[in-house]
This record gives sequence, C-alpha cells and structure tokens, in this order.
Amino acid sequence: MTLVVVPMIVLYTAVLGTLGILLCLLVPGGAALMPLARLWSRLVLLTSRVRWEASADPSLDPGRPSVYAANHQSQFDIPALVLAMPADFRMVAKRSLAHIPIFGWALRLAGFVFIDRSNRESAIQTLDKAAERLRRGTSIVVFAEGTRSPDGTLLPFKRGGFVMALKAGVPVVPVTIHGGAGILPKGSLWIRPGAIRIHFGAPIESTEYSYETRDRLAERVRAAIAGELQKNLKKIT
Repeated sequence: MTLVVVPMIVLYTAVLGTLGILLCLLVPGGAALMPLARLWSRLVLLTSRVRWEASADPSLDPGRPSVYAANHQSQFDIPALVLAMPADFRMVAKRSLAHIPIFGWALRLAGFVFIDRSNRESAIQTLDKAAERLRRGTSIVVFAEGTRSPDGTLLPFKRGGFVMALKAGVPVVPVTIHGGAGILPKGSLWIRPGAIRIHFGAPIESTEYSYETRDRLAERVRAAIAGELQKNLKKIT
C-alpha cells in the first residue's frame, strides 16, 4: 500500500503546495492556504484509508485563541488534526521542515511557526512572535513532546508551548491523539489502514500559573492527555 500512497501524497503536496504559495503571495497572512491544507489532509487520509473522528469537552470555546497542546504518535496525526481543529490556527514545527521545497515554503508563507531548539536565543524570539500571533487571535498548535513517540507512550513535554501560553495569557487545550501509532509508527515506512481519534479537553487557564510554575502547567496538561489515552486503551480492550 505504501508504494501507491507515497507517490500520491507527493503529487498532492506538489500541486496544492504550489497553488498555496501563489495564493499566499496574493493574499498575505496565510488564510488562503488553510482551505488547501484541509483539502490536502482529506486527500492524504482518504488515499491512505485512514479514518478520523473528533470529540471535545463542552467547555471548549473555539472562538477563544488558545495553545492546543497535543501528543504525537504518527505523521498521520497532522492531517487528522488539521481536519479536526475547531478554530483558525497555525502549527509550531521544527525549523528543518521550512526548507522542504514547496511544502515548507507554503507553510512559512502561511505563518506557521518554525523553531530551532538548538539555538536558545532564536527559540525565544520565535516564542515571542508566536505569542504575538496568539494575542492577535490565532490559535497555535504544538506537539508538546517535541517529536513522535516511538511506541505511543507519552514522552516528557517540552516547555516552549507553555511559555508561549503564559506570554500571551491564553489557555492551554489538552489534545489527545490516539491511533496513529498503529497506522505509521515512528521509524516505519509501512502504512496500515486504521482510525485516528482526537479529543479536545477542557481548557486550562495559563493565568493560574507563572513562568516559575510553568512545569506544573505542563504536568497538568500531560496528566489530562495521559488520562484520555488510558480511556481509549480501555475501550479497545
């Protein structure tokens, strides 16, 4: 299946990414790219025979800019999350993705946030820019572990997304993604059909914390995601 899917994904990326670049040049700000990003995501999931479903805590207010902090199991988390997100958003990604021809160029023009964790000063400046975007009303998605989990279990959380929320004074929404590890585990090249479930948890107010207690905020979000993952495992067993 992988031999068929990968060339199709490359084709979708080349065609829609090129169109996205042109639209972003004509309409700065990135809003023009987001419908194309959702179309790309839908095509990728359909071609790969990956289903998705989403649920949300009743207290979630999509109209309120927030940091959406998600766990990360698979490359397919991204298209599923793009389709499931209830609000206008941009994602935080590692800096190397910005240099991928067409794909990275389109995301950069759309205002996606690229962070270089190896350069502390650059990372701080990036977080400041992302916080300003939050204050202007656009939500930010971060994969709190910083990388994909090799087996689906939660890794330690990076602090950047929580610092961003504190700087902007916005809530953090725990986002639990389950199922991706069975579709395309980290290190594997073989795509398996399956389903990805996404749950948007109750927002956690960052104003209840300070820079000094940012680790407590991260721990609270991590506990919420861990609890939701456990619920999904119980449903399966």
